[in-house]
Amino acid sequence: MDWLLIRGLARESAHWGGWLKQLQQARPMDRFHTVDLPGTGRARNLCSPTSIAESREYAEKQSRQLPRPLGLIGLSLGGMVALDWALENPEDCAGLVLISSSSGLSTPWRRMRPAQWPNVVRLMAQANIEARELAILSLTSNRPINGAVAEQWRAIQLKRPVRRANVLRQLYAASRYKPRAQNIKVPALVLASKGDRLTDWRCSLALAEALKCPLELHPAAGHDLPLDAPQWLIDQLATHFPQGLPGQNPTN
Repeated sequence: MDWLLIRGLARESAHWGGWLKQLQQARPMDRFHTVDLPGTGRARNLCSPTSIAESREYAEKQSRQLPRPLGLIGLSLGGMVALDWALENPEDCAGLVLISSSSGLSTPWRRMRPAQWPNVVRLMAQANIEARELAILSLTSNRPINGAVAEQWRAIQLKRPVRRANVLRQLYAASRYKPRAQNIKVPALVLASKGDRLTDWRCSLALAEALKCPLELHPAAGHDLPLDAPQWLIDQLATHFPQGLPGQNPTN
């Protein structure tokens, strides 16, 4: 089975870090691919769309060479793109995994905890790349700061910087996104952490209830589950989507 991974706000494929390799090693019968949304990574020179639907259309076009149906794994804003894809074109999707995501089904103060609003404003104004990336790491991870990860994130931003205007456009697109509440036609799984300090885990609960699909919760990890709980994520995929088999139904 082929899987496509989509990262979140102002993040690119390189931010999957070592988890992508770990995932491939754990699932040798599957194949994993990535796509960068407009304004980030390989697509950093493009203008970020102001709607999730436009980002989804871009991801569809960029991955048209991959065999269908695909498994989709989306983190945070990437989860919104993956969900929109599965709802609009379910025939393209063999499975859907939403990680630390949210939508207009939840209130704004749950989608981004009010205590973090001043921090996000300061991040937007921070010109020092090293300080900004360290702050993002501190916000999205509950683990002690890993110097190697911090350096990797700094290097990514130096090499492929994300324009502040594109971050704002992505934030605007995310704030407007409200999926149709329905029993999804694609096997789906929602993953989150009760320790997420950026997005309230109840946003994931609302998604799982609307989609009538399973929700699995980590007790202590941060928003960036691939960084904080990589093996837990792999274990959840193994339980709900046995490798090599397209379109497996998640365990209820």
